[in-house]
Amino acid sequence: MATSLQTLVPILSLLLLAHVSTSYGGSIAIYWGQSASEGTLREACATGRYKYVMLAFLNKFGSGRTPSINLAGHCNPANGGCTVASRNIKFCQSKGIKVLLSIGGGIGSYSLASPADAKSFATYLYNHYLGGRSSARPLGDAVLDGIDFDIELGSTANWNLLARNLKGFSKPSKRVYLSAAPQCPFPDRFLGKALNTGLFDYVWVQFYNNAPCQYAPGNINKLISSWNRWTSSVPGKGKIFLGLPAARKAAGSGYIPPSVLTSQILPRIKRSPRYGGVMLWSRYWDKQTGYSAAIIKKV
Repeated sequence: MATSLQTLVPILSLLLLAHVSTSYGGSIAIYWGQSASEGTLREACATGRYKYVMLAFLNKFGSGRTPSINLAGHCNPANGGCTVASRNIKFCQSKGIKVLLSIGGGIGSYSLASPADAKSFATYLYNHYLGGRSSARPLGDAVLDGIDFDIELGSTANWNLLARNLKGFSKPSKRVYLSAAPQCPFPDRFLGKALNTGLFDYVWVQFYNNAPCQYAPGNINKLISSWNRWTSSVPGKGKIFLGLPAARKAAGSGYIPPSVLTSQILPRIKRSPRYGGVMLWSRYWDKQTGYSAAIIKKV
């Protein structure tokens, strides 16, 4: 059937407008576990504001070290005290929230000495925290959804192999999700090779404590430029998140007032199909400031 030019022009205009105004929805990810004052994991999940929760941190492992999780004042894994977390993890998962174990952190002692070490540690994580079996599971019988890589010190070697080995445990009935928290200077020194595997489902880039690629009062250009590079450079189909401190005191620099984030930055970065949402450090600081509540309707 023939279409007149008079009819076609409005249709093309609407299509162009739809393309220009495309905006992708996102979610909020949060780190929990580094302050007894932040409340329980169940309380965090009950807010309904978080889609992803990272348990921070397993910060001792590899190179002959006995793996050890540090949940600050919440519980003592040495005497089995953290197994009580199992019911709270299951509660979060019942709400559709993915709960991941974060390995690494800014304080700790960790590295992977060799490819064999990476394989061995992946097996340990699977049996003790994911879908495998062990008589000594630090967080009880709850099966976590995946592993978060927050690698900020030590050796840069073998993290890509750890990612490959962990993904090898994925099954149709229970997927192993991988996330990472690289610093915004691209490529990340520690996680660059791992991210190049294209295996990560979520990448929450830390756009703070890094002056060359973070927000400065009155200037969003460096952040936007860095965001564009990350979303166009990380292989795979994983979602990219804007990682931010939930309070001025939560980081040395890079804090973005919620009003600036929602009015100036989110409208820009949500144009990318790789946009996944906002990651906040941390539940403790978010509880103090209400940052997630202030932005959730715009994320």
